[in-house]
Amino acid sequence: MDQPERIGRYALVRRVGAGGFATVWLARDEQLDAEVAVKILSDNWIEDDDVRRRFLAEGRFLRKVDSLYVVGVHDIGETEDGRPYMVLTYADGGTLAERIKAGPLELADAVRIITEVGRGLKHLHARGVLHRDVKPANVLFRTEEQGNDRAMLSDLGLGKSLAEVSRITMPGGTPSYVAPEQVRGERLDHRADLYSLGAVAYAAFTGQAPHGVASLGAVMQIESPPPSMTTHRADVPDAIDVVVRRALEPDRDKRWPDLDSFLNALREAHTTGKIPPGLVPAAEMPTPATTTGRVDQATALASDNQLTVTTPPRRRARSRVIATLAAILLAAAGGYGGYQFVLTRPVKVEYEQLSVEVPRDWSQKAERADGPALLVTEDTANWGKSTEVDGVYTGLVNGTNLPTTSTPPPGCDTVPGETQDVDGRKAVLFRYSCNTAHSVYERFIQYPGGKLLQVQVRDDNAGQRQDVLDSASYLPPGG
Repeated sequence: MDQPERIGRYALVRRVGAGGFATVWLARDEQLDAEVAVKILSDNWIEDDDVRRRFLAEGRFLRKVDSLYVVGVHDIGETEDGRPYMVLTYADGGTLAERIKAGPLELADAVRIITEVGRGLKHLHARGVLHRDVKPANVLFRTEEQGNDRAMLSDLGLGKSLAEVSRITMPGGTPSYVAPEQVRGERLDHRADLYSLGAVAYAAFTGQAPHGVASLGAVMQIESPPPSMTTHRADVPDAIDVVVRRALEPDRDKRWPDLDSFLNALREAHTTGKIPPGLVPAAEMPTPATTTGRVDQATALASDNQLTVTTPPRRRARSRVIATLAAILLAAAGGYGGYQFVLTRPVKVEYEQLSVEVPRDWSQKAERADGPALLVTEDTANWGKSTEVDGVYTGLVNGTNLPTTSTPPPGCDTVPGETQDVDGRKAVLFRYSCNTAHSVYERFIQYPGGKLLQVQVRDDNAGQRQDVLDSASYLPPGG
């Protein structure tokens, strides 16, 4: 579109950036005589209510944070043609992506920038916001009065409140910098942003993204930290290398536990050159497998190992096939179509030795401390009141023999059990007919040690009900 002369009280000077959903302009606030950035929703998204909500949500997230290291929102409004806009802090020093494009940063400069970005993330997390798209292009620089520059986080277009991401959420992010669990659509915490910050650090020190993956599907295949940074740049100290690579562990339980731990270790490694206790030099770390952005589907289907996602040992063969197909189609389709495919795939939920795969809209989870027992459903509060609530309960009960009768849920008829074989174990299945649109399946599976795995699934979709039932598993102590 042609450049408008002004929006509200802001005189537009020139366009400084554009993305898939918005355009950013350098503008002058004539009342305050100050330069600002005005971010305007693109005109082709005016009628999309979901995009509008996301755009306005970004403004609300940014307003929650008063930080020198996060771009601030000063105003919000709507243009004459109905497009929302927000007025942001203007960063006159360009982006970290532009600096990395020119080559690796000086060690001290990289440590300073990562520290400042980390502070911005800490302020976001303290306000209950997860960024979910930390990457060099979203790190901006603003010149200080003393002539120094300050790094600031921008673009919370994928931002989510921590309350929201504690549930199953939509996958997204930039392939080279996104945490694997985010691509899989799992429940997220601050360690997803920590991974992305580690990836930004890797790029700042080496001039290269950690894995060089080109699609979200390829991210699902990552099984280990990236190669040592010394393969790209010889003068990176071992101490810094191991600190950054720990932040890039695909298994979030193996990463630094929080941002402070990572940032403190990075500064200590740079200052002293000593490898933090418990970490090993790069030369002693395993060489990661090569990850590619696209694969030949026929080859991948013929050989499961090429695309199997790293999972706990109890993951069943059927689960591997689902993850494999998701990775193939994400790699092949990418973009919005890839997101849509992932949203249709089940999500694995685990508690102690229990595991089950559920639809993504079953986003509430309850665990029993005296268990193990796990309830995953769309509505935990009403699970015990109505069989119309979709969900699954799985737990252990004591018993050496399978039941011949069982107590049906309220409103359901008593039915005889059907003996079955489930992965070589004896089982019995009860198919209850209820006075609602839902049917209820309940299965008991016999395990050694006098334990029965009980699984009850409520769903009006017969195929989905069976899939959830078959996915439930229990890993006895000792495997």
